Amino acid sequence: MKFIIFFVMLFAATLARPDAQILTLDSEVGPSSYRFASETSDGNKHTSEGHLENVGTEHESLAVRGSYSWVDEKTGEQFTVNYVADESGYHPSGAHLPVA
Repeated sequence: MKFIIFFVMLFAATLARPDAQILTLDSEVGPSSYRFASETSDGNKHTSEGHLENVGTEHESLAVRGSYSWVDEKTGEQFTVNYVADESGYHPSGAHLPVA
């Protein structure tokens, strides 16, 4: 679980430009769930929450729901990706993403 929190924080940090400042950084980590939210001065945002499913079984897995957004430096357009990641895979959606 700590690895996932570290990965999420690292991902958010890589989205931020070097001159961006962290405006908010909140996290709550429990034994079987977590919540995370960050925002930087350049318009990047990331929220995520996850919890363990099927605890104590051989099918135990982590279910995650979240979103991240960023502002294109050249156009000023904001892009947002909403996602669900669970035992069936990673499922992103966004107005700018193609739909199969």
